[in-house]
Amino acid sequence: MTATIGAALSWWARTQPEAPAYVFADETLDYRTVEHWSSRVARLLGEHGVAPGDRVGLMAGNSVPWPIAALGVMKAGGVLVPLNPRFKPAELRKVLDDAGAAVVIADDAFVPTVTAAGELGAATTAVSFADLRGARAGAPDTFRIDRGEEDPIAVIFTSGSTGMAKGVVLTNRTLMSIVFEASLTEEGFHRGSTSILVLPLAFTPGLVWGVLMTTVLGGKIVIEADLNPGRAVKLIEEHQVEAIFGVPLIYQALAAAPEFAEADLSSLKTAAVGGAAVPATLLEAWAAKDVALRQIYGMTEAGGIATSTWVSEYREHPGTCGSGLIFTRVKTVREDGSDCEPGELGELVIQGPGVTPGYWEAPQINAEVFRDGWLHSGDLGTLDEQGRVKFVDRLKDLIITGGINVSPVELELVVAGIPGVAECSVIAAPDPKFGETPAAIITVNGELAEQTVVEECAKVLADYKVPRYVVLRQDPLPRLPNGKISKTEIRAEYADIADKFAKVR
Repeated sequence: MTATIGAALSWWARTQPEAPAYVFADETLDYRTVEHWSSRVARLLGEHGVAPGDRVGLMAGNSVPWPIAALGVMKAGGVLVPLNPRFKPAELRKVLDDAGAAVVIADDAFVPTVTAAGELGAATTAVSFADLRGARAGAPDTFRIDRGEEDPIAVIFTSGSTGMAKGVVLTNRTLMSIVFEASLTEEGFHRGSTSILVLPLAFTPGLVWGVLMTTVLGGKIVIEADLNPGRAVKLIEEHQVEAIFGVPLIYQALAAAPEFAEADLSSLKTAAVGGAAVPATLLEAWAAKDVALRQIYGMTEAGGIATSTWVSEYREHPGTCGSGLIFTRVKTVREDGSDCEPGELGELVIQGPGVTPGYWEAPQINAEVFRDGWLHSGDLGTLDEQGRVKFVDRLKDLIITGGINVSPVELELVVAGIPGVAECSVIAAPDPKFGETPAAIITVNGELAEQTVVEECAKVLADYKVPRYVVLRQDPLPRLPNGKISKTEIRAEYADIADKFAKVR
């Protein structure tokens, strides 16, 4: 038998059937319930035509049926495609087309969005959460289809600097390697470990480091529908949570909660933080509670975490993201591919068992990104003599707002279609809450108001992609000799955009 998620779930359902697996605000699912319910969902998907290898979307917020649906897809032999519940129909249509997904499991509230997406292209079948809830009761069921270790079990779409969504493939082997490596280090994960999730399930932290990590290790995860800082602090104490992960704003919110000062957080073995710069004051706030905020460097293509600060060094090296994990190597290379010297700026490249085997049906991109056994991140950084990574900047133009990637090209394409816009460039503006936020720099050729730009973008883009700064100008945007817009010059010109311009929303 291959090492699969279904096999792990079956083991824990037999050996600890009443142990809690997923804890929600008003409900706890034990391993017996998870096993039988997800098997019935797998059969239900088969009735809707899902065959082994078929991609199946999942569009919902954090809720009880979400992990059951995810496991049901895998037990049906399908390939899970987590979908951002904030997608508009056009955005959803693009991802479904790229994935080749004809079936989408959706929370009842999102079924209209799926239906609308279906009207924009290929026929799309929506399986509602109501259908899943109907499959909860019934005779014990252990149905599952185990696919091979190298077969995909999920495709997680992440925006790229080209504006094209790229589907990061996750196989059984990749996932098991991530789990194994994490259980050998200071990540706070082990058999029966307890973690908490205050991030969306639909992204790598929620799916990989949340649901799947917990299921393989027979642990418990406390899943919150959204971020309630005071409640989250209480839950860490109540459930003796050992691991938490998130972007800096998560930790800032928890530290600002009145409950933080008196809470006993000694159960936390690790608190991983990444996606934006971590202020020294935040490190100290958690250090006062004897909790090490461990900065990480990673990306979906590398399983989410490629480097992590050692607990013994998190205060001594606050400007670094630690070094590679036990089996994961990170180094910097020059443009010609040769290795950089310590302290020399270069592109960060990654090699390890948790690195994806490639992007979904994207051979050209794979050839560019995966070279000589290394994942080329497109990020700039340095390594010191001990291999500690210092992230410097992105070669890519991605904007990371609240830990979520936003492609400037996608936004630029929308803005370009607005009457009165001659040309547009979208850059990242600093934001105290989200780390970064989109800023649209627009040369106008007619009547145009900032609010019009916001309203037009909001019609087709999720709200986190809609610019919070809109700068209208008469002068043409600066360009490179080859005619391309020079984002380097634009960033330099608007480096103080947050000081000189007011947010438009």
